[in-house]
Amino acid sequence: MEPNEGSSIARRQSGNTFLTALQASFAYQFQADTLWIALGTSIGSMLVITLFFSLLRPLNNTVYAPKIRHADKKHAPPPIGKGLFAWFSPLITTHEDQLVDKVGMDAVIFLRFTKMCRNIFLVLSIIGCGVLIPVHIFESSNYPTGSPTERAFATMTPQYVLEGTPMWSHVVCTWAFDITIVFFLWRNYRAVAGLKRLYFENSEYRASLHSRTIWLEDIPQHARSGPGLVGILESVKRTAGTPQAVIARKVKDLPELIEQHSQSVRKLESILAKYLKNPDKLPISRPMLRPSKNDRKTSQGRQIDAIDYLTDRIIGLKTKIISARAEVDDQNNSHREPMPYGFATYENVEEAHAVAYAARKYHTEGVSIKLAPKPNDLIWNNLLLAKGSRRAKRFVNNIWVALLTAVWIVPNSLIAVFLTRLSNLSAVWPAFAATFDSNPTTWAAVQAVAAPGLTSLVYLLLPIVFRRLQIRAGDMTKTSREHHVMHRLYAFFVFNNLIVFSTVSGIWSFVSLVILSRNNNESVWDAINTGDLPSKIMVALCTVSPFWVTWLLQRNLGAAVDLAQIINLTWIWFARTFMNPTPRQSIEWTAPPSFDYASYYNYFLFYSTVSLCYATIQPIVLPVTFLYFVIDCWLKKYLLLYVFITKTESGGQFWKVLFNRVLFATILANCIAALVIKAAFGSWTMLGCMVPLPILLLGFKIYCSRTFDDQCKYHLDNLAAKDPEALASTSDLKERNARIGEKFGHPALYRPLIVPMVHAKAEGVLAEIFQGRLESVGATASEYSEIAMRPMSTGKRGKIAGLGPESKQEMFKFVPEAQLDFSYYKNQPEFGDEYGGGGELYGIETPSRPQMAASNRAMGSVPSSRAGSPAPVYGLKRKPAMFRDGGYDSDGSIDSRGRRLYSHSNESESDRRLLAGAQSVGMTDDAAREGYFADSTHETGQTGLDRWRTGGTGYVGVPGADDEPLDYQTYRPARGLL
Repeated sequence: MEPNEGSSIARRQSGNTFLTALQASFAYQFQADTLWIALGTSIGSMLVITLFFSLLRPLNNTVYAPKIRHADKKHAPPPIGKGLFAWFSPLITTHEDQLVDKVGMDAVIFLRFTKMCRNIFLVLSIIGCGVLIPVHIFESSNYPTGSPTERAFATMTPQYVLEGTPMWSHVVCTWAFDITIVFFLWRNYRAVAGLKRLYFENSEYRASLHSRTIWLEDIPQHARSGPGLVGILESVKRTAGTPQAVIARKVKDLPELIEQHSQSVRKLESILAKYLKNPDKLPISRPMLRPSKNDRKTSQGRQIDAIDYLTDRIIGLKTKIISARAEVDDQNNSHREPMPYGFATYENVEEAHAVAYAARKYHTEGVSIKLAPKPNDLIWNNLLLAKGSRRAKRFVNNIWVALLTAVWIVPNSLIAVFLTRLSNLSAVWPAFAATFDSNPTTWAAVQAVAAPGLTSLVYLLLPIVFRRLQIRAGDMTKTSREHHVMHRLYAFFVFNNLIVFSTVSGIWSFVSLVILSRNNNESVWDAINTGDLPSKIMVALCTVSPFWVTWLLQRNLGAAVDLAQIINLTWIWFARTFMNPTPRQSIEWTAPPSFDYASYYNYFLFYSTVSLCYATIQPIVLPVTFLYFVIDCWLKKYLLLYVFITKTESGGQFWKVLFNRVLFATILANCIAALVIKAAFGSWTMLGCMVPLPILLLGFKIYCSRTFDDQCKYHLDNLAAKDPEALASTSDLKERNARIGEKFGHPALYRPLIVPMVHAKAEGVLAEIFQGRLESVGATASEYSEIAMRPMSTGKRGKIAGLGPESKQEMFKFVPEAQLDFSYYKNQPEFGDEYGGGGELYGIETPSRPQMAASNRAMGSVPSSRAGSPAPVYGLKRKPAMFRDGGYDSDGSIDSRGRRLYSHSNESESDRRLLAGAQSVGMTDDAAREGYFADSTHETGQTGLDRWRTGGTGYVGVPGADDEPLDYQTYRPARGLL
């Protein structure tokens, strides 16, 4: 035999072994061992972690009950005792009608959906385990070898039922499953409609501006004015009162400038936190970095002093922002271009909802009219996009999602073939076979953890990827973005992690049979005809079913990990121990975290879909899923009551998306049941009885949509039926109608700029860093500095010397160790908006612009005869009545004279700033007079980056700075001189 021929035969035998491995089913010894290991580790670990939580909870309210510490009286959760299991009591006594005020409508819908799933799988478990399991065991033959437990587990599936045996139990159970699901969906849809009615009548909702505001999109050019918006609305429906309408104006590059400013501030904070970790022993060399892309071309690839560069950049960006805001507010500016969106507010909620209801199918000239979301729900940058741009972005995003889904098929298939069946891996890897055969128990444990653990890791990463993709898809609200993220996650998981993962073995069995027949010189067509693809897919579903049982058992462990906040605690401990967190990061860690509805809804929907699809194949999956929802109903209720917040409240808009996905899962389960019936029993009559089910489910969807959708979206009741308190609230709001320009103005126009936060222990050293670097070279600020350095006060580090308390302006916020807590900063927009749902949880409003007239000019408002109340202004001297007798606010945000601590003004105060008189740095006088900033270049002058330190010492171009080596002490005056 020729060598080449021998190697060819060896390769063919190896290929046949690989194909045979793809056809192999589970080793039933591993199935039984894996199931019991998964059950023991899941339940045992869950109990241990829950006990761990019960022990730590009374000692750490910052992590396990932050909402008790921060929420106001109305939104605060019920008090909770210090006992080991005292946290059970409020979960039992707090009912749904109380939860709406405590946690919000979105959280109530989440808990209701969880309870609905629990109830559905309770009924399905009784039907499936009480009917299908006995039928499968009784009708099975050709039992596999093994222990009685192994045979019982194998015969729970229809895999060993004799072909042709008519078993109408599957048809009857499928109908019973669908009827059960439809009943609970209808019951909860009706309950959600009732909850929405109560939500619309809630005094807090009626007092909000967005509840009576209309949002208009894609406005044509000729109608982009206040009167134009009113004309469009009146053509839809006339109301008793005339709405006040505003059209948005172009904000130029303000959002990008503010984002760059925030990034620079956070970067400076991070550098200072590391550099000033030990103020008494500073590093010899100052921190260095490479400048941003806009400045990098002038630095010639050099690293420059990070503190100098970022400080100058922050000041330059702030100056640009102030100038841009003033230009947008200038009514005489010819560049105040109107944008294709606007808002209109009505006198009361009923008028606004009546107009939105009448306009739900109104698209005259392409204008879309709908109820306005909360201002913090809008994605302002995407509001500028035209219809065509949004459509193009969605198309590109769909392509990326499709590519990601297709790419994952290959690794997902390998997981399904090898990690869920390590016997297949031993068949194609001889070196692994010896270890595999000698340690079956150990590898059973690995098999129980490897595939579920890897798929769980994918679950953690995918939401991040899809959310980043969806941000670029042109969604105009955060709520719609989260809906789309959930939809894409669910579609990805169902296709890749359920359909492909579960059927790949069957498809490979069919394909490998054809290939083996071809290798053996047999007829390929005969192999296709005898391959019986439906039967092989059914067998594949049966053989992979133990994986889903073990995987669902391990979900209970994940629920307990969420409760104990183990990941959060571990990360915070690691960051505080081995890293140098900034004061801002330390404050953010103590804030209530936001609840990721898209990810959790996707998990629940996917678990439900898996269980429904395997209900007729391995009915034991139903009680396992029921157990998960029983546990999670309690754990998630605690988390939503005491730990998590809803970052962007949508008023329960997730419900319809959930309803549609549950119906889809039911229809998919019907298709799987039909496949089992055809493959196992081969009865066309039984298949015919399954045909009406999808049609009836679609009819049920249409019925619910027409019956309940309008009740869930609009409040159309008669105004006279309202309670006196709600009417009084609405009446009071008449004086605030003029504030629509502020509340729905672009945040870039009024959002306070963040200020670098530094730990108070570095207060004295910080003065030396900024002052010493000039004095050490024997020059005054005016000689060599392009930024006029004002003397720093020795008593108030970060303040200008010689200025009174009424005119002080902070360059930094110094945070004492005792105030590294969210409770001291929750009223500030930079923290409250991000970690408090716009501040509503803490009983404060989203701050509006101080200049009422400027806001309305920026938004292009229609003059109104109604008087407007003054907007709240941060930093006012006048304090609320409750603090006028002096004292200190409980959250540390108002001092004894009524001023907000750490207030920050966005007005131009260059004459009072620590680093004042910003001009072009390192340039000729001609270039400086032209107004270049630190990140600019000029042909006739020296570039701004040339004055920043490139070697850690001195300034470029300063006499003597680079002539001799100097250490850091050169730039610092002696201690005690300040």
